[in-house]
Amino acid sequence: MKKDLKIKVHEITRVEGHGNIVIDVKKGEIKELKLEIIESPRFFEMMLRGRRYDEAQHIMSRICGICAVSHTSASLKAIESAMGINISRQATLLRKLAFDGEMLQSHILHLFFLVLPDLVGAGSIVPLLSSHPEMAKTGLELKRLANEICGVVGGRHIHPISLFPGGVLFTPKADDLKKLRDGLEASFSGLDAALEILKTKPAPNFSLEREFISLKQKGEYSFYDGEPVSSENYSFKSENYTKKIKEYVVPHSSAKHSKTANGTFMVGALARINNNFRQLKSRARAASIAGGLKPVSYNPFMNNLAQLVECYHATEDAINLIDKLLEIGPKPEPLKKPKTHGRGVGIVEAPRGTLYHEYVINKDGLIEKANCIIPTAQNLRSIEDDLRALVPTMLDRPKAEISKAVETLVRAYDPCISCSTHIMDVSFI
Repeated sequence: MKKDLKIKVHEITRVEGHGNIVIDVKKGEIKELKLEIIESPRFFEMMLRGRRYDEAQHIMSRICGICAVSHTSASLKAIESAMGINISRQATLLRKLAFDGEMLQSHILHLFFLVLPDLVGAGSIVPLLSSHPEMAKTGLELKRLANEICGVVGGRHIHPISLFPGGVLFTPKADDLKKLRDGLEASFSGLDAALEILKTKPAPNFSLEREFISLKQKGEYSFYDGEPVSSENYSFKSENYTKKIKEYVVPHSSAKHSKTANGTFMVGALARINNNFRQLKSRARAASIAGGLKPVSYNPFMNNLAQLVECYHATEDAINLIDKLLEIGPKPEPLKKPKTHGRGVGIVEAPRGTLYHEYVINKDGLIEKANCIIPTAQNLRSIEDDLRALVPTMLDRPKAEISKAVETLVRAYDPCISCSTHIMDVSFI
């Protein structure tokens, strides 16, 4: 359809951070399409230079208040890799439990407070308090429980203080773990209610083939452990991540874009399910099938359902972790001490996708260099490719409908724009 269309969404709503969508169509052809990231760079990598290694995780958790456990965990893994530290089984179980809590925290926030208004035709969560009070209440209760997991294990609900190089500073009491377990068991009904809503509001019929990258670990659905794998049948070692993931600067974004040798790729819940479907816990796998999500799905709108499926998985996994902790009898442990120094890379699956931290630590325990690649920065190119493919299919529709669709597409990725705006290399001539 040969149509002229101009869309400018100024500061997309219900996403973390600030971004604009600019689309200019002339006679049915896209002349300009940009997802403008307008946040100022925050220079966290530079802040670490000269700081002690055991300060890094506290500083880097401040990159994000939503995925603070992810940044803390990636930071700790990089530190411990550089300094030859192997933590205990109990510390690993506790860190993974905190990670499940954050995954639930973030996904519930996105689904109930940012996505649900789209599904029921509301502008925000506020009208839902009257129109859909039970769903609003369910979302608040699930979010409270997820926050409590992070509080019990991490020492507070955001920016954990108990996760530390060499282990965990504080060991939760058995009674507190049992209380969390009871809450988790009771939370499946809330997830079931959310699944029923998503089933009645199927994702738009849109698909664009792309590469998916996530961590993979034998015997488990990988959030905390594993090595990066691609849906294009290759994998790579953590220490070689910069040879595969290439960042580059685009003029309309303060966040870098990323690509592989194949070009565009996607990270996040949909990527993880496409790459690791068989490792999902039983309820999660059943929910995925019931919702119509089976690998390989190239529909980015299905990322919302993928996040809900991961809520089932994280809940089941958290219950199993608590059972293991109760079986061994949680008790205080000394921190493991550093043995060496050098370069270390830590990779985890943050809620929005694969997160990379790399540090170089000298013999005095001071950080000389740091680099981070954030999930949203890896997805920005994929989002623009999707918009470029979606808009031409909708040119026969009203402008308002097209505008809503492109916002909904961006929101489906659950972008964390503030996280993605980091250091830029600047040369003065």
